[in-house]
Amino acid sequence: MARGVPGGYRIWDNRGRHWWGELYELCPDDLLAELNGARDPDRITALLRVHRRRTR
Repeated sequence: MARGVPGGYRIWDNRGRHWWGELYELCPDDLLAELNGARDPDRITALLRVHRRRTR
């Protein structure tokens, strides 16, 4: 599940009960839709790679 935090968005892992991944300053709508919708792991991984490249 994606949640807004000060400075952007982070991904909350409900199973592990901790923040997962990096802080995203911009709101990646396609990633948020996938995290809060279908939750396909392969699609999430691909989207994370795309958005991680944009922030670096």
